[in-house]
Amino acid sequence: MELLYLEKPGNSYLEQIFSYRQEFLDAGSSMDGTGSLSRTQDPQEWLDQVEALSHKETVPANWVQSTQFLYVRKPDDKLVGMIQVRHYFNEYLKKFGGNIGYSIRPSERKQGYATKMLHDCLPYCKNLGLNKVLITCRDDNEGSRKVILANEGIYDATAFESERKVNLERYWIAL
Repeated sequence: MELLYLEKPGNSYLEQIFSYRQEFLDAGSSMDGTGSLSRTQDPQEWLDQVEALSHKETVPANWVQSTQFLYVRKPDDKLVGMIQVRHYFNEYLKKFGGNIGYSIRPSERKQGYATKMLHDCLPYCKNLGLNKVLITCRDDNEGSRKVILANEGIYDATAFESERKVNLERYWIAL
């Protein structure tokens, strides 16, 4: 497997971040684990929000402290995925969202990147003091289910999320 690494977002990746965003919009695909990226037109606004969410004292009401990572392929410095770690739960995350959300650029899927990205992120979660993490996926997302299971996810339950009208499978990964 190619060398890939987790990187915090910064100005040097703004162009790639918005290319990533556009690829998802063009594909009509969900960009999980990117915070408000799908709704943000201004790249600096998104970076500012990522920074605000990384500090408990600057987290907006009804949000939780989180850390955003890019997943970068070293040989060509290409952004291939994003993963967001939520440090604790609010009511919504406890039932539907979990500790981790992630996505892989549509043109880079089915190469094992998501499995490796999730694996590479778990030590960070352990360093936060988490003993286990909750990850959810739509019940029709076979690829995400395989990623979670490959990282030793244990099925817990399926919850119906009425706002989006989807069934979300809940999995726990012990750290």
